[in-house]
Amino acid sequence: MGLTSAQHQLLLAIRGHAGDEAPTVGDIADHLMLRHHSAAELISRAEALGVIERWRDDVDHRVVRLRLSADGQARLDALSVQHLEELRRLAPNMRPIWADLE
Repeated sequence: MGLTSAQHQLLLAIRGHAGDEAPTVGDIADHLMLRHHSAAELISRAEALGVIERWRDDVDHRVVRLRLSADGQARLDALSVQHLEELRRLAPNMRPIWADLE
């Protein structure tokens, strides 16, 4: 899909953000346990790749919000399908492990 693992985690963090509004750079930095400037660099690279978009908050123009682009959503969907297929393939081996945990 042409994404690094860090970019994949970024897309997951944006898509899975639990807030009422789109996540901020700070929200993503906290979620990914990165320093703000490291998250900002990751976001800049993802934006240059065309998988995310950022914009200034309508109310507080100091705040930058993030969303997946159409391409980012498509790539994340494709990766999710691949991961689900892999989990289905591994499920028979994982069931005994889960049973031991219970």
